[in-house]
Amino acid sequence: MRIVEIRNMVRKDVPIYYRRVFSGVLVIDLVNSTREARLEFTLETKPTGVNEVIINNMEVVDYPLLPLTKEIKKFITVLDETGGLPR
Repeated sequence: MRIVEIRNMVRKDVPIYYRRVFSGVLVIDLVNSTREARLEFTLETKPTGVNEVIINNMEVVDYPLLPLTKEIKKFITVLDETGGLPR
């Protein structure tokens, strides 16, 4: 399993400055196929300065949820650190 990309990512307008809410279409490369699922997630900056990724809503994918969630959070963290998220 590999996360390919998050397509059509849009940042939602949230009045709280330390929360950023995004939505898009997650593209996952499974063993024999490629799947797409809608995804909504939040990046929240804690008082310590650490960003926390929270997956709010995701379509059902025929893959174990815990490893998938872990990989999605890693992928989003890398996107945030490299400036790949919409401003």
